[in-house]
Amino acid sequence: MIIITGASKGIGRYLFESYVDNTEVAGTYLTSTPTDHPEEYHSLDVSDYQQVADFFEYLRPGGEITLINCAGINYNSLTHKSDPDEWKKVIDVNLIGTYNMIRKILPYMRGYNFGRIINFSSVTALKPTPGASAYAASKAALWGMTRSIAVENASHGITINNINMGYSELGMIGQVPEKYMNFIIDSIPEKRVCPSEDILNTVEYLRNTSYITGSSIDLNGGLV
Repeated sequence: MIIITGASKGIGRYLFESYVDNTEVAGTYLTSTPTDHPEEYHSLDVSDYQQVADFFEYLRPGGEITLINCAGINYNSLTHKSDPDEWKKVIDVNLIGTYNMIRKILPYMRGYNFGRIINFSSVTALKPTPGASAYAASKAALWGMTRSIAVENASHGITINNINMGYSELGMIGQVPEKYMNFIIDSIPEKRVCPSEDILNTVEYLRNTSYITGSSIDLNGGLV
């Protein structure tokens, strides 16, 4: 079974659509209600631990489980002008929400001695970006959390890794003003954004590799 958070748009939706016809998939959404595959979609606020607990009580996943954490939000503001509540909301969704999902799925994975957890982090955690302090903090924090969870669960056949996304055809690229796109493309050594199929290929690589855990893979076309 594959569980994908943030599965109604962007990277999450692309992965959901890539798997849904051939694999048992459960996708979550919050603000963007999907119109197709209603039985496979579930409304869920990942930042609400009780909602996450109720979701897993309903789902009761078993067997070879993969959790792909795509749910995420952004908030652009220079720090000295930022709204503390909006800043914290990014942490609540991107970091706490990821923790909530992992916390509730680990007992199921440990029970079956198998699990694959894939988190989507970002090149922003490495590349200083004005106005992105909340997003960068939430994504960088995934690295330390991932390493700790990896060593806690490695003997149970469970791997957990991050994909550090650069700019892609999916994700939040739509929020970038058009006038900045040429600058962004020029800054990427590959001179192009990441094609969607490379995201799927990387996810499949991590799903099918048992000896990589606690790692972060940079999927960014050489962007540093």
